[in-house]
Amino acid sequence: MLLEVKNLQVSFAGKEVVRGIDFSIAPGEKLALVGESGSGKTVTALSLLRLVQNAGIRGQALFAAPDGAVVDLLSLPEGQLRGIRGRDIAMIFQEPMTALNPLFSVGDQIAEVVQLKQGLTQAQSAQAAIKLIADTGIPEAERRARSFPHQLSGGQRQRAMIAMALACQPRLLLADEPTTALDVTLRGQILDLLSDLQRRNGMAVLMITHDLNLVRRFADRVAVMENGCIVEQGPVADVFANPQHGYTRKLIDSKPVRDVAEHQAPAAAASPIMQARHVRVAYPVTVPGLRGWFKRGEFVAVQDASFTIAPGKTLGVIGESGSGKSTLALASLGLLPFSGQLQAAGQPWSDQAARNKAIRRTVQVVFQDPFSSLSPRMTVEAIVEEGLLVHEPALSQAQRRQRVLQALADVGMGEGVDAGRFPGLLQRYPHEFSGGQRQRLAIARALIINPSLLVLDEPTSALDVTIQKQVLALLQRLQRERALSYLLITHDVDVIRAMAHDVMVMKDGEVVESGTVFSVLDAPRHPYTQVLVTQA
Repeated sequence: MLLEVKNLQVSFAGKEVVRGIDFSIAPGEKLALVGESGSGKTVTALSLLRLVQNAGIRGQALFAAPDGAVVDLLSLPEGQLRGIRGRDIAMIFQEPMTALNPLFSVGDQIAEVVQLKQGLTQAQSAQAAIKLIADTGIPEAERRARSFPHQLSGGQRQRAMIAMALACQPRLLLADEPTTALDVTLRGQILDLLSDLQRRNGMAVLMITHDLNLVRRFADRVAVMENGCIVEQGPVADVFANPQHGYTRKLIDSKPVRDVAEHQAPAAAASPIMQARHVRVAYPVTVPGLRGWFKRGEFVAVQDASFTIAPGKTLGVIGESGSGKSTLALASLGLLPFSGQLQAAGQPWSDQAARNKAIRRTVQVVFQDPFSSLSPRMTVEAIVEEGLLVHEPALSQAQRRQRVLQALADVGMGEGVDAGRFPGLLQRYPHEFSGGQRQRLAIARALIINPSLLVLDEPTSALDVTIQKQVLALLQRLQRERALSYLLITHDVDVIRAMAHDVMVMKDGEVVESGTVFSVLDAPRHPYTQVLVTQA
């Protein structure tokens, strides 16, 4: 056995968050540790290398060293453990943009690991870094080695993290949500890359994830965590075919369910909530060389996009990062200059903010990450009532509070729901809520002025599968009750299939395919759409 964990317990300030778990990993095996946020997955992985600050760690983590000796990672002196970290056991962290140093090129950061762990010269380490970057599939490896993290795409940053982790050919790789922030096509590429490198190097992998599709595709065995305990573990095929624990069954059944009004046709006189014709969005860029002195170039982010959103319907826009989805959403909100025609509630967007005020009451937005889109310095009441202060300034404070309470009740956070668990709900701050609750607050903020259209920019991508299902069910209920229209931006085919009436597929700024959700997803014509559906 390569690693055997016995009775692992982790606590913070006396509160136990990992409660005496046991698991093992054989050489060359792929084990997935699955559970929702807060279940203790990441803390478990970090504790194996004692990377958790201010934590009380007990138990044993017996690791078979290359010389055949068995050492307890949890009781080793720091100097010896430092020799194991990065060399025998490496880790891929969840968010490469924060894990990579923004002040150094990716090549320098990889070379530093090689130089420290293998004792190569600076020149040899630089060449080794370039080879590692090339091995992970990043094109133009020598040029990319000189790039800084912000100059790489999300997928390239993740590949650079993998190159750094594999620099010393570790025997065990700890991968913490390595594909969570990536599109479906990039997710598949990273999984294939990890599988190939794992077979080539014969290393074992402990994969931390909440993505069950990833587990099915990648892992040999799975361990399911809930509230700091492993409630079930076994071969992937057995656990998925016949789950024994209720929590495992809950996770497996968390795939989004379609529950939308299919054939509710709008009244004949009803006009579209939003209509776009030949929308084009371009950004100015610097032209290299002497020509740049005399003229500016442009990068076309959206080219010739046309669509219509009817009352009570959802248009899903799907594509990978850089396809132009979010740019189209910002143009639809009147937040980016564009050419072509784009009307909301029958009125065109203007370059004068005062003229757009009436349209902004009709069109609201829910962003991807509720933690960054909600002000940390504002209370729940201040966040939710903000739209009323702009669009209905004549309301008294009592009237505003009543509207806030109603909006919170509409999203499942009214009195008797979360007020019992959070006394003084209106005076609390965003950090005091879970991710799903914060997203409900963001939806309440958008709904309080009774809009006709919500622009949903990846509204569930930052959430666990069970919370994602709850938020999608909430959006479906609100659509049925209020005849809301949605412009849904996502890279998740399952979310599109559950929510959308019509779908538009974007690639490199162009709409490559569009139609009803069933015609596009069940019989895709364009090769790119076929790849998206296959990878889902």
